[in-house]
Amino acid sequence: MSERDYQHDADRPWIFRTYAGHSTAAKSNALYRSNLARGQTGLSIAFDLPTQTAYDSDHVLSRGEVGKVGVPVSHLGDMRTLFEGLPLEEMNTSMTINAPAAWLLALYVALADERGDDRKKLRGTTQNDIIKEYLSRGTYVFPPEPSMRLIADMVSWCYTEVPKWNPLNVCSYHLQEAGATPEQELAYALATACAVLDKVKAGGQVPDEDFPTVFGRISFFVNAGVRFVTELCKMRAFTDLWEEIGRERYGVDDEKALRFRYGVQVNSLGLTEQQPENNVYRILLEALAVTLSKRARCRALQLPAWNEAMGLPREWDQQWSLRLQQILAYETDLLEFEDLFDGSHVVDAKTNELKEGARAELARLDEMGGAVDSVPYMKESLVGAHVERILAIESGAQTVVGVNRYQETADSPLSAGEKMIETVDPMVEAGQVKALKDWRKSRDEAAAQAALSALQEAARSGENIMEPSIAAAKAGVTTGEWGGALRDVFGEYRGPTGVALTIETRGDEDIEQTRARVEKVSEALGRKLTYVLGKPGLDGHSNGAEQIASRARACGMDVVYEGIRFTPADIAAQAKEANAHVVGLSILSGSHLDLVRDTISELRKAGLENVPLIVGGIIPPEDERALKQMGVRRVYTPKDFKITSIMSDVVDTVEDAWLEKV
Repeated sequence: MSERDYQHDADRPWIFRTYAGHSTAAKSNALYRSNLARGQTGLSIAFDLPTQTAYDSDHVLSRGEVGKVGVPVSHLGDMRTLFEGLPLEEMNTSMTINAPAAWLLALYVALADERGDDRKKLRGTTQNDIIKEYLSRGTYVFPPEPSMRLIADMVSWCYTEVPKWNPLNVCSYHLQEAGATPEQELAYALATACAVLDKVKAGGQVPDEDFPTVFGRISFFVNAGVRFVTELCKMRAFTDLWEEIGRERYGVDDEKALRFRYGVQVNSLGLTEQQPENNVYRILLEALAVTLSKRARCRALQLPAWNEAMGLPREWDQQWSLRLQQILAYETDLLEFEDLFDGSHVVDAKTNELKEGARAELARLDEMGGAVDSVPYMKESLVGAHVERILAIESGAQTVVGVNRYQETADSPLSAGEKMIETVDPMVEAGQVKALKDWRKSRDEAAAQAALSALQEAARSGENIMEPSIAAAKAGVTTGEWGGALRDVFGEYRGPTGVALTIETRGDEDIEQTRARVEKVSEALGRKLTYVLGKPGLDGHSNGAEQIASRARACGMDVVYEGIRFTPADIAAQAKEANAHVVGLSILSGSHLDLVRDTISELRKAGLENVPLIVGGIIPPEDERALKQMGVRRVYTPKDFKITSIMSDVVDTVEDAWLEKV
């Protein structure tokens, strides 16, 4: 073999992204300009939770959430500010948005039209995967059927109007974070893509001869964990299976359309609060999993920062992750070689094993009627797989360095000082709400209401939703108004929790000991120890809450867990109805101070001021002190990974609060 058969001029590198956005559109714009100046080649926009769930910043559920995990975009004015000075025709813009994806794309296109940009030159991606929202992330709004209709409308509209845009980015990222095995991640993501394509085919908006073009615009967004050999093989399996589905299920034979096109954010779930400097090595290994194999190399890559287990990363932290990508792409010779693993019997065997497991799971989902009908099954399967993962870490069967092994450590200079994470000014929310009210006052109200009426008529009639949404954006309609109009037509939805009614102890000694304590305390209380677990606000990251609920039931508690997205008043009402002995809140969005304060107030109004409150989330030390000053009995963060120990603490808390009075 001559050198030119396996080595060549360097390939073009993948798109370098950084997932970013916070506070306000103006501050996020400044951050984007800074990141692009440092060599980032594509934008990846993080929206705040009100925007992700189609609420305005002044909605009751938005309290405490505005600008915390992303940028608030309430109307066309915010979109103007967000992209000020950035050339839309030259950008490659990824928007992590799902339920209101049609609306955010409408705002983007409306801005392009306003500037005189050519729609056909717009390049980027909307995530737009609602099934994984039901399964793992929780920022869904509408029921499955209308949600799938909205996605199909976007797919059908985009391929002619914005042909370089990826209207659907099937997201297996959060599936892995919710506990998915590699086989489950493969199967559930591919089943979601098939569900959308089937919906598009059935909708009749795309002629059969154009279907290969639509197939070729579907992209994926995956997770890469630290077991990088398995993850590399998973990506090769994805590539093979997607081509197989295209050829056999949809009759696509165009080689370009059959390519598996994917972007990546490597695993944030595996980042540790303990010894966080170790996360740099984890991020590097995970990046290798999706770049080493040329045949299955990602098209775009965004890396978390080393300190994301503790809060929002700073600008420098994001730069550090960007530099990792640039060193890998430009300093190494990786891009000069053909695939390093073709012909490897080890990689081939593992890839084939993953494909067989995924095919079997795909067949099971097809028997159930496809991905939409299989949501309850998939959700319960993910929760169960995550239970296994947590138990393995607790027992030491799965090593996590710095967490359950090699815990001794010197003080890290990286973690020194009070400003190791980005914080959002608490006045941001008030400023955003005022600006929103000013926007409503300044617009042509009659035009806005007419646009909303036309939007609702399109929703009822089955007309494609995109052009009425763009017209609404241009008329000054807000995100919450767009969402409210469609809620009136489609209704709302509350997804399954996936938490089984009873969980066995499996002979685990710690669980059985805690269960015995629960039984003893319950006897003293005169009824079973009752634990109300709530997720206030808009945070949809429910994995931790599901594991707490599952383990509490395994320990014999009577657990009330209704899922995500409740107001503090709702949770207080649940506690009153259940006659709770203890209330727990899970908040991972950084909104813990506001939401805990409001929950304490609502508990007092309900006459439950004596019910102890415990809180878990990504909570900095100074906020932990503030929560305890408010009266919170116990605070847990990701470093508290032994769930049975938390359950034992719950028993202690109940004893302290109630038994001295019995």
